[in-house]
Amino acid sequence: MYLTRKKYVKNWSHNPPEKRFQGVAFKGSHAIDLSKLSYLEFEAMYWRKMNSIHNWFVENVQDGNDNCGTYHVEHGKIEELILTIERVLEKRDDEEAQALLPPSEGFFFGSTEIDDYYWDELTETRWKLKEDLEANPDDEYYYHASW
Repeated sequence: MYLTRKKYVKNWSHNPPEKRFQGVAFKGSHAIDLSKLSYLEFEAMYWRKMNSIHNWFVENVQDGNDNCGTYHVEHGKIEELILTIERVLEKRDDEEAQALLPPSEGFFFGSTEIDDYYWDELTETRWKLKEDLEANPDDEYYYHASW
């Protein structure tokens, strides 16, 4: 399960120098021409067997389609997920967790227990998503799960 972040880096001729991206990349000893580069893609978050988060994306971003597709995630949806996680963590109650971020069964989805792994992953997810979103307000986000 991946949340990726894309940063637009196209250097248009009309952009002033202070707005241009600079860098050099090599594959082995061969320089790569970055003049045609439009986006850089980063891993914003990676989960393993955190089925409650996957289920949240399926229901709130993917219109119920659980099909290994890649889906654009609006900033508002990430903020909604952060707030949902905060509500669950605030009460740290199994009933609240079942209501707001329930574990779900599925192919290679791991445990459906609300256990230490569940709470630890929610804590890490909240922290990482909040930090990434605040640091990158102009970037685009995409969710993808594969199994």
